[in-house]
Amino acid sequence: MPVPVPRQRVSTPSSPSAPGTPGGSSTPDTPAAAPAAPGTSDLVLLVIEDDPAGTFTVPELVDPSGNRVRIRTARNLTEAERLLTDDVHCVLVDLALASCRTGDDRLGALHHVLRLAPRHAVLALTPSGDAELAAEAVRVGAQDHLCREELDGPLLSRAIRYAVERKRADSVQVKLAESRLRAQENARLERGLLPTPLLQGSELRFAARYRPGRSRALLGGDFYDTVRTPDGTVHAMIGDVCGHGPDEAALGVELRIAWRALTLAGLCGDELLSTLQQVLEHERDNEEIFATLCTVDIAPDGRRAGLCLAGHPSPLIARHGSQARLLPYEDGGPALGLLPRARWPRRQVELGGSWSLMMYTDGLIEGRSAGPGSPRLGQDGMVEMVNRQLSQGLGGEELLEAAVAEVRELNGGELTDDVAVLLLARERTAADRAARPDRAPGRRASRRR
Repeated sequence: MPVPVPRQRVSTPSSPSAPGTPGGSSTPDTPAAAPAAPGTSDLVLLVIEDDPAGTFTVPELVDPSGNRVRIRTARNLTEAERLLTDDVHCVLVDLALASCRTGDDRLGALHHVLRLAPRHAVLALTPSGDAELAAEAVRVGAQDHLCREELDGPLLSRAIRYAVERKRADSVQVKLAESRLRAQENARLERGLLPTPLLQGSELRFAARYRPGRSRALLGGDFYDTVRTPDGTVHAMIGDVCGHGPDEAALGVELRIAWRALTLAGLCGDELLSTLQQVLEHERDNEEIFATLCTVDIAPDGRRAGLCLAGHPSPLIARHGSQARLLPYEDGGPALGLLPRARWPRRQVELGGSWSLMMYTDGLIEGRSAGPGSPRLGQDGMVEMVNRQLSQGLGGEELLEAAVAEVRELNGGELTDDVAVLLLARERTAADRAARPDRAPGRRASRRR
């Protein structure tokens, strides 16, 4: 038999239940228990209705699992706000609540409850036959609607549980959407921070590969850049901030932008690196942070270059008709941020008429050479690997893609360190191409399987 909804403010599990009543005896404003997941404990329903005759009645509410639905009642929204604690799972609001009727707005009570309880499931109680009002209530945010005249125990119990699950699913979807938006914004930001080479007017070909060590990141602590100054000199740089987190990635971007600005301002060699060290010292979080760097400035004729190393691996050069080898590295200076008054000598190197210059970070050489537990690949192993790939006719983008893929394969899985590799190449002369037309740079000599 239906019985009136009890007027208790809080019903607790320890309260004795009288037969045929949903809540048992009442207690004055007892602190609510911690919320529980539906299906594992009692549900708590907050009913907001101001019918002085108490005509809204429900039977004792017990779900199919044997869990009770405990009921709290509030006569107005002010009282409801006080009773709306974290253990409430669902709110049932009477749309005929007189205290919220303003003019022709029949949903005033619902709007107020939705603002009051954005994280709770909400059910709207409507008069029977008013389908338009019921549909509008769901459209503006209620999980479901119930008709007063058709209300019974099983229907209300089922509606409460369904509303709670719908709200839970809606909340999950909102969080997923927010997570996707944040990921997309982060991706756009990181992608925008990657360099765009400024090589307009240069005869050099450029290629690069970048692989951050952080999971699902686009940007790591490695950084690189290439610009051509008005005098025709091509400047290239690659570096590595110690560490792999977002702070190191941000510092790498700052150093790259500072390098580009200083290079375009005319600085080079020791003067440029000394200024970059000042930038690093001001921007790093602690004195243990340092960065390695390799800079190359290639003369306008493309035949010679200046090389500066700051604790960084030396570039690899492959000249036409000869094996790839490392450029001299004996005269390098320390990494940026280690010594306050360090110097970085600039060494002149001959490139020749036709060449490929590969600059890289240590992520390319610190992987294992034959799976976990084996020795690291090292520079010698990298040179051997690149020479083998060059003998297969690889060059440009294909060469870098193959190098990074093989290093990962030799390591026996994903590389834990960031990897950045860039390649600058100068085409062969017309005489060279006439002598060996089948070996154009950057292409395979044949497509034999």
